[in-house]
Amino acid sequence: MAFAGKYQLETQANYEEFLEAIGLQTAKTEHKVVTEVVQDGDNFTWTQSIPGWSWTTSFTVDRACEMESMKGVKFTGTAKINDGKLSLKFPEYFFTAEIVNDKLEMTCVTPGENSVTFKRVSGRI
Repeated sequence: MAFAGKYQLETQANYEEFLEAIGLQTAKTEHKVVTEVVQDGDNFTWTQSIPGWSWTTSFTVDRACEMESMKGVKFTGTAKINDGKLSLKFPEYFFTAEIVNDKLEMTCVTPGENSVTFKRVSGRI
């Protein structure tokens, strides 16, 4: 599945609840997040940015990689792709992404009894 491209936020659900659940309330913004995905085979560089802030992580599918979460937590994770859906377990949530009708659909689900599901849909720019 080809994820490469630049995408801008179109819609999102449970954004504030998600930020609260992972302890990043101060990251709330009214800006439209831009996600840029650089893909070279199984190697990815994933960047999310707004004016004045940016977060980047790089990984290789099916290989344990050292990464850093949006909160600055360093961890080792292994990204997988199954049925065109990219998945990766971050320390604070489980992340999936897929391309649906040329849009990047990302879902983040926090663990536990009071789990929060955050969904973001971004269109190519």
